[in-house]
Amino acid sequence: MSNKALIVIDFINDIVHPEGKISQEIAPQVQKNEVIAHANKAIEHFRKQSLPVIFVKVGFSSAYIEQPKNSPIFGLADQYKALELGTWGTEYHKDLDVLTSDYSVVKNRINPFYNTSLATVLSANNIDEVFMCGVSTNWAVHSAVMEAHDRDFKVNVIEDACAAANETNHNASIETLSRVASIIKTTDL
Repeated sequence: MSNKALIVIDFINDIVHPEGKISQEIAPQVQKNEVIAHANKAIEHFRKQSLPVIFVKVGFSSAYIEQPKNSPIFGLADQYKALELGTWGTEYHKDLDVLTSDYSVVKNRINPFYNTSLATVLSANNIDEVFMCGVSTNWAVHSAVMEAHDRDFKVNVIEDACAAANETNHNASIETLSRVASIIKTTDL
């Protein structure tokens, strides 16, 4: 019998809300494919079984001291005041079913395992199987799945609860991840 947890990645306003500071490409895909609604189905499924649901978000302090300045992805965040913790931009999207009692991990890089408490939380709860969903499929989800695989977790990707900037990127990442993870839909839970 495995101990399971759901990891929900980067459904924050700056990334998935149409008015987010860096959401121009991905927000339409999230809306078109009802990705947050699918994520909520997964969240509901895990809560009904009293299994851990862990939310992850990327963000930086107002001084942006942890920001990787040379990063092509995060290097301009400070100039646009994007991904600033404590602002609307790093709040979870209003449609995402997050409770105040839920555990939330803040990351400063693409990978949610890098320099965060995620591995500690999974270990403390004896988790050996993870289910992942979020944005973007080809960046944060992809990175998290590969890391979880290399840490010897059994990994599942909830494909219909993930999105990328376009279908091509999403599908290519899902194809690659199928080599190290089970690819499922919310109807498979």
